Amino acid sequence: MAYEALLEEQREETRQIIEELLEDGSDPDALYTIEHHLSCNNFDSLEKAAVDAFKLGYEVTEPEELELEDGTTVMCVDILSESALKPELIDAQVEQLINLVGKYNVDYDGWGTYFEDPDAEDEDDEDDGDVIDDDEDTGVRH
Repeated sequence: MAYEALLEEQREETRQIIEELLEDGSDPDALYTIEHHLSCNNFDSLEKAAVDAFKLGYEVTEPEELELEDGTTVMCVDILSESALKPELIDAQVEQLINLVGKYNVDYDGWGTYFEDPDAEDEDDEDDGDVIDDDEDTGVRH
């Protein structure tokens, strides 16, 4: 798929995910863990992309093997970030990661997150200093 078409598809998907979460009652003001999904049939390429993502400030999960419906096996990792549920912030991360993985012939398989209950008690009753100022967050990690 051409680069611009992939970005546009991801932008549309981002808006759909956010809309569905908010329609379901997810907290619009919560800080979300965004899981960007990467896969590749070549472990070395996937590892290089994961290392580069880590250097940019993302968290990276351990690689896992996944068997596809056609019986082939791919390696997968998730690239994690914390973000407000704002499409422009997530779009910036998606574009950054698509550019990164393109260097290694790794597939960007979209992103996901979890429902955040607006009525849940805050696990962090004390301020731990990890507050992200939404006004200064561009989504891009450095």
